[in-house]
Amino acid sequence: MKAMNSRIPGFRGEYLWELEIPQTQLLALAEAVPAEMYGWRPIGGARAFSSVLVHIAAGNFALLRLVGARVAEQDDLYGLLPGDRPAQFAAMIRRNIALEQTLTQKQDVIDLLRLSFEAVRRSFTACGAEELDCTGDFFGEVTTVRRVYLRMLAHTHEHMGQAIAYARASGVNLPWPDPLKELDRMTADARSR
Repeated sequence: MKAMNSRIPGFRGEYLWELEIPQTQLLALAEAVPAEMYGWRPIGGARAFSSVLVHIAAGNFALLRLVGARVAEQDDLYGLLPGDRPAQFAAMIRRNIALEQTLTQKQDVIDLLRLSFEAVRRSFTACGAEELDCTGDFFGEVTTVRRVYLRMLAHTHEHMGQAIAYARASGVNLPWPDPLKELDRMTADARSR
């Protein structure tokens, strides 16, 4: 974690700080889960572990596209999309679903996830306050670019919870300290002082 004084001030810095948490934890979890578990799913019809991570990454790219963020050409999952905005959105969703079903190799999944977080970070860092205040039609309602970035963060956390549950259900130890054990340790340390 970066020191507080090296962060961008205000909402932008707070957002990036919050984004750093799931980015760090999801990439650590993706590395910790064995490659043979990437196809694991709790029940038929549920996303596989790899699909959950690809869903997060592809969702980031789709939401960046919706707010008009410029991403590097090599990071663009969609290319030129024909039709009006709803048709383009439908094409992005179809592409995302196809990626969830075909991008299953551990390193490929990790690379896409990392790339998506880097794209969100670069795009958000470049956004000024005025740009975040811009409004547009997103998902059939008028809202701000800021809210769409918040949706990226909420969506990431939602599916991070799913990935954590998958890992725990399949016997993978989480690659960060157990918060309850850390609380016990901190309490014991405080008592011994």
